[in-house]
Amino acid sequence: MKTLHRRRHAAIVVAIGALALVTAGVLLYAYRYPALDASAAPTLDILDAQRAVVGQYHTPSAEEIASLGNADAVMFGRRLLNETARLLPENVGNDLNCNSCHMAEGKRPFGNHYLNTGGGSYPRYMTRPGKDIGLAERINGCLQRSMNGTPLARDAPQMRAMLEYMAWLSRTVPDGARVAAPSEGPIDTSLTPDRARGQALYAAQCAACHGDHGEGRRDGSGDIAFPPLWGERSFNIGAGMARLYKAASFIKHNMPPAASREPPLGQQVLPDQDAVDIADYFIHQPRPDFVGKGKDWPRDPKPKDARY
Repeated sequence: MKTLHRRRHAAIVVAIGALALVTAGVLLYAYRYPALDASAAPTLDILDAQRAVVGQYHTPSAEEIASLGNADAVMFGRRLLNETARLLPENVGNDLNCNSCHMAEGKRPFGNHYLNTGGGSYPRYMTRPGKDIGLAERINGCLQRSMNGTPLARDAPQMRAMLEYMAWLSRTVPDGARVAAPSEGPIDTSLTPDRARGQALYAAQCAACHGDHGEGRRDGSGDIAFPPLWGERSFNIGAGMARLYKAASFIKHNMPPAASREPPLGQQVLPDQDAVDIADYFIHQPRPDFVGKGKDWPRDPKPKDARY
């Protein structure tokens, strides 16, 4: 009887030891080889003109494009927005792509998303040109300002493809409705910037990706990995990103893009003051001029952070 009891005790001890080893192995594997799959995209409310919820928006996956009747055009538009400098060398005058500023292929709230480019959102009145503009004109504005280049013809295949991609993203949004996802995140616009402090913060937190002199970084194949923030290969003074609080908002809610493995991937880790100081430093570094700046805000008051 005692022998049987000892055998059972020994078996239990061995089982517990084996379970402990397996658990330790699983934990070690998870630590050394973490799962990198992104979490499911959030479901967002769709609001009508009275801000009543009329539906739910589910951010589509690029895997869905293949089943579309216009799959080739949508996929080409997606590539153009990701690889603008490479695919439109005659129209892009620097080292930026559209999605250098429109995060996660235009799908991220607070990241200058494209989710509300459909649903009858364009034409819309914009204060900078002082008139109603269409979506093609809006894209050309980015080409001329953020990418310091030249506009595309409105009926160019490349323009049509980008419009097709944006239409695909917003295809479930009814006319007159909007996805409840702000394009830009809040920032305290009452803060006074400290440029010297911003320079020190830039060196400590931004230069590793964007370069000591704001020149940006390329990957091993020569493609743009991190865009330049100043210099001749960056956005010109007419770009929205050249404005203090727009740049600070973008930094606050999108940078750094991978501070952790959990959504929202580490963004919003900077205090507002840090974001304002960093923005003030880099927007005041040398960059190209914009020849059409004298025509901006012809009817409405200039925003207080306008550079000219």
